[in-house]
Amino acid sequence: MSFYNNIDFESLIGHTTIIYGEVDTKKTFYTANLIRFLLEDKQIDPKKISILDFAPKLMMIKGKKIAGKIKDFYKKSKSCNYLNLQGEIIPPRLNAKNREELYRNANHNYKLTLKLLKKFAKKPTSILIINDISIYLHFGDQKFLLKAIKNCETFFGNSYYGNSIKCDFAPEFNLKEKQSIENILKEVENSFKTT
Repeated sequence: MSFYNNIDFESLIGHTTIIYGEVDTKKTFYTANLIRFLLEDKQIDPKKISILDFAPKLMMIKGKKIAGKIKDFYKKSKSCNYLNLQGEIIPPRLNAKNREELYRNANHNYKLTLKLLKKFAKKPTSILIINDISIYLHFGDQKFLLKAIKNCETFFGNSYYGNSIKCDFAPEFNLKEKQSIENILKEVENSFKTT
């Protein structure tokens, strides 16, 4: 199912949803718009909304926008329970020259994202938003992520799922990423592919 501009955000409240797709298909933009809807239209207390932002900083590569934080798209999202990373996420493939660097980058990201998930698990809120789930899933335990998703009333996340960011020196890395995302998609109520 595709995900377009005329989204009925109301219908996503009380459900688990993931949008997924290629780079530069507005996944973070849509996620930021959902947060705007929750805060401005629904007047939900921002402290009931936890945001785990696993995305690297916004980059432009060959004219395409890659990554980017939710707060880049909607400044008021910072009023939510915006759990901050203790360090920077490294684009694992884009910042790697070989297989060893790729796995080192992914492991670095895993440690940062796991800390945030554990922090959320200790003090969950009714609404959970995760930006760039694939960053965690490179090394992360799917069951631990699913437990966090199922412990809240409303979940909305996004994930890279495509072929634009290739890594010729570790095809198994790309394959594991796709399979992990497909497994998570089976466990949520709504999934939409961005185009």
